[in-house]
Amino acid sequence: MAKFGRKNKGGTPAISTASLPDIVFMLLFFFMVSTTMREVELKIRVHTPEATEIKKLEKKSLISYIYIGQPTKSYIGKYGTEPRIQLNDVIATDLEEIGQYITSEREKMDEADVPLMMTSLKIDDKTKMGIVVDVKQQLRKSQALKINYSTRKKLVK
Repeated sequence: MAKFGRKNKGGTPAISTASLPDIVFMLLFFFMVSTTMREVELKIRVHTPEATEIKKLEKKSLISYIYIGQPTKSYIGKYGTEPRIQLNDVIATDLEEIGQYITSEREKMDEADVPLMMTSLKIDDKTKMGIVVDVKQQLRKSQALKINYSTRKKLVK
């Protein structure tokens, strides 16, 4: 008579890694598509003030940013310690450059989006209001009347 028995061959089979490269490339593609690169290199220090009642802006493509604050440590030798205005990657040397900046931003947009354009001011919390008032005057001259002040959300304990 034949003997039937279980042959124990050492446990579970090995896990197949054939689909592993597909998964890795799918994750890599996802992160490449969903990640946004920083468009502007900040040359000034911007530590925005805190606020409790804030609203998130929806369409960020319609927003032009103006940064106001002291230059960072690497740019103090070139620009000094006084508050400066940064438009995209360029530190403005004259207030008249704000009007040119707004005009160039309008030209980049579609005709239908120009009335919806908004200017967001990212101002360091230690900056005096004199320079902010000067920037707002230049924005009025450029007919950029929709202004937003960027803040951080205040943590309420």
